[in-house]
Amino acid sequence: MNKTIALVAHDNRKKDLAEWVTFNAGSLIKNKMVCTGTTGKMIEKILKEKSETKKNIKIKKLKSGPLGGDQQLGAMIAEGKIDIIIFFWDPMEPQPHDVDVKALLRIAVLYNIPIANNRSTADFIISSNLFSDEYKPIIKDYSNYLSRNII
Repeated sequence: MNKTIALVAHDNRKKDLAEWVTFNAGSLIKNKMVCTGTTGKMIEKILKEKSETKKNIKIKKLKSGPLGGDQQLGAMIAEGKIDIIIFFWDPMEPQPHDVDVKALLRIAVLYNIPIANNRSTADFIISSNLFSDEYKPIIKDYSNYLSRNII
C-alpha cells in the first residue's frame, strides 16, 4: 500500500532527517513523498543514491516553509492528500514562520494525520504494521461547526 509521506525539517534538524531517511530509504522509496524547500532536494539526492533504479523516486517539492511551503502542505492535508508527516522541527530555535508551523501542526491534528516530530516517533511510525497496510484515519465530524449560528 503506497502512502504519501510529507518530509519536513528545520535547518538545524536537516542532518537528523538525512540520517533517518538514509537508514529508512528502502521503506520510503516505495511511497510518494512531499517535501518543503531544500529538504526536498536533500531527500531526493539521498534516495537516488540509495535507489537501485535511480529514477523511480516520487518526490513533490513544495516551496520553502517560510515562503509558503508549510501552508501548501497544510492545504494538501485538508484535501486528503497526505497520509503521514515526518517533521523534524527545532524546538530550540525561533523560526520566522512559527505561526505557519503551528498552523501546520494544528491541521495535521484536526485531520488525524500521524505526525512525527522527532526521530523516535518517526521510527515507531515507519516500523508499525500500519505503515504498509491500508489505513484511513477517523476524522471527527465537524458538520455542526459549519452549521453553527454566529449571529
